[in-house]
Amino acid sequence: MGKASFKQIISDLLADAGVTVGGGKPWDIEVRDEKFYGRVLRGGSLALGEAYMDGWWDCERLDEFFCRILRAGLDEQVASWTGIPLVIAAKLINRQKKSRAFEVGRRHYDIGNDIYQAMLDKRMIYSCAYWQGAGNLDQAQENKLKLICAKLKLKAGMRVLDIGCGWGGLAKYMAGNHGVEVVGVTVSKEQARLAAELCLGLPVSIRLTDYRDISECFDRVVSIGMFEHVGCKNYQTFMKVARRCLKDAGLFLLHTIGGNTSCATIDPWIDRYIFPNAVLPSAKQIAGAAEGKFVIEDWHNFGADYDTTLLHWFANFDRNWPRLTERYGEVFYRMWKYYLLACAGSFRARENQVWQIVFSRRGVLGGYCPSCHRA
Repeated sequence: MGKASFKQIISDLLADAGVTVGGGKPWDIEVRDEKFYGRVLRGGSLALGEAYMDGWWDCERLDEFFCRILRAGLDEQVASWTGIPLVIAAKLINRQKKSRAFEVGRRHYDIGNDIYQAMLDKRMIYSCAYWQGAGNLDQAQENKLKLICAKLKLKAGMRVLDIGCGWGGLAKYMAGNHGVEVVGVTVSKEQARLAAELCLGLPVSIRLTDYRDISECFDRVVSIGMFEHVGCKNYQTFMKVARRCLKDAGLFLLHTIGGNTSCATIDPWIDRYIFPNAVLPSAKQIAGAAEGKFVIEDWHNFGADYDTTLLHWFANFDRNWPRLTERYGEVFYRMWKYYLLACAGSFRARENQVWQIVFSRRGVLGGYCPSCHRA
């Protein structure tokens, strides 16, 4: 098949999503290398991202471009062989087993705290903010922390386990505002180092360890934005760990990105360049893993808020890029821009969700009141 045919196929597909090659709308694309068309048809989403990193194509509004192609279902129409090895590997091996737990820490979270300090809010919260009633990122993230603490019904003197504690923002907030003791665990050396500094003087212990190694007992368990790294072969194990660490009358809050369908892999470009070995759980997978271990008290979806959060992260990253460029370079800039804005588009298209789920071990006597905790 000739180049012209490749170009026609891609152009026709994009037209179905309202995107024009060389058009004048912000979501239209400009192709700078004619080999782009064949590369994408052969390599699918992995090739699309790599071609962007290489400067073969551009778009003024990547977020809107991705929203449109996802709403049109183009991701399902452009199949390729590139995702097959991931699917096979997910079936044959446990890609998130304990011996591989620290890989995502090294390859994503340890790339440099300066990137995250430049991009995130003042507390360095690397998960979806809660934008109801908020006018800026700091307030929206504080709203989210308040919401979590209210749902957990924290009381002074409680002991809390934070699985996937990041840079300690939630741990610091819980300890400083609610008088609780917190044990935070992470698989990132850089997160652990900075979190310990930021939580200095508070009853917060930060540990560089895998969640499967925790066996102590806590009044509350919380996990924010970490379940995406657990993997479907380990969902049952994760729930067993959360249950064994939770006192009989305790509460467990899980905050995770979720997918609309059950799967065992993530987008190949995201897997290779951003979150190795990640996978988004479905509602069916979460509920199945919790069955027989927990009572689901509340299930709250505010996935549309991640679109706004990601746009703010990109604006911060882009504004601060001049002081980062010498260390990271242009290819990294294009990779990170693609990551943030493609994800924003996916949440805008409602392809991905954000769930906060509250579990109890045996059911809250008298019932759990979720409406009491939402602004």
